[in-house]
Amino acid sequence: MNGSACDTDAAYRARLRASRNQRRAAVFIDKDGTLVENVPYNVDPAQLRFMPGAREALAALARAGHPLLIVTNQSGLARGRFTRLQFAELQAVLEQRLRDEAGVELLDVLVCPHAPGSRGQPSCLCRKPAPGMLLRAAHKHCLDLARSWMVGDTLDDVESGRRAGCRTVLLDSGGETVWRLTPLRWPYVRCTEWDAVAQAILGDRLRALVIEGGQPHPSKAG
Repeated sequence: MNGSACDTDAAYRARLRASRNQRRAAVFIDKDGTLVENVPYNVDPAQLRFMPGAREALAALARAGHPLLIVTNQSGLARGRFTRLQFAELQAVLEQRLRDEAGVELLDVLVCPHAPGSRGQPSCLCRKPAPGMLLRAAHKHCLDLARSWMVGDTLDDVESGRRAGCRTVLLDSGGETVWRLTPLRWPYVRCTEWDAVAQAILGDRLRALVIEGGQPHPSKAG
């Protein structure tokens, strides 16, 4: 290999390293039962109530430089429970309230509008526990999934994050009722409050339940 070829190869590797360094570590957040209280098929802004501590935690994550994105299954669209316009109006109110009440600007809101299959499994590539929304966001916004986090109140959220290559937080607020545990559904961290979620992501795990090595401790699997 001649000198010019070596120089070209070295320049390519340098560009590749720079590209990787430019990718940001994001936090993906489930909406219903995680960010806001779960009111089934709700599109009424008057019923939009943040989970305790959620606004303060998101503000702390944003101050630390983490882009914040909502990733949400909304089968009510496919079922005809509400229209895209109604959901868009709710989304606009949610985003504005985060700006006004927490000083938080969301990077994006990704929505799966599809209903699950007859046995409850995803019938598309985007409905959680499939990772499609996270993968699409990573490509669109140049995000580093390996350094990103997925926060949700069900093991479907956890599985979606793990399939995308993220670290995962289960916000154990009562949303998970089946507890069908598989290797892809073990959360990296399990918390019961939003302040513990923020501490875990920011590196302070004193009040978070850490599941060692990404695998569950037998007495801590819930």
